[in-house]
Amino acid sequence: MKVCSTPGCPELTKAGRCDECRRTADRRRGSSSQRGYGTRHARVFREAVLARQPWCALGCGRPSAHADHYPVDRRTLVLRGADPDDPANGRGLCHRCHSKVTAREHGSFGRPG
Repeated sequence: MKVCSTPGCPELTKAGRCDECRRTADRRRGSSSQRGYGTRHARVFREAVLARQPWCALGCGRPSAHADHYPVDRRTLVLRGADPDDPANGRGLCHRCHSKVTAREHGSFGRPG
């Protein structure tokens, strides 16, 4: 057992965050639909991006599994008044590369970096 990875939390867990810290973070973050990743996003953005780019855009050789907003993130597109579900604003990435890009550019999933 290890100490929870949330700063200041003393709870022991098998890995990562404890259940309470995970629930708290999920409530703060909101559901995927609340963040704008609902049915329209899946049908319009994701399907079109993955059809256009079936192999990871970063050249790792793996098939694309995620439609990543690029060159700017979804939040920035919304702030600019642009359509975040326009497939022109995306690229296909494999799961591994998408996780690396998200962690590097945002500090982690859902948190500004």
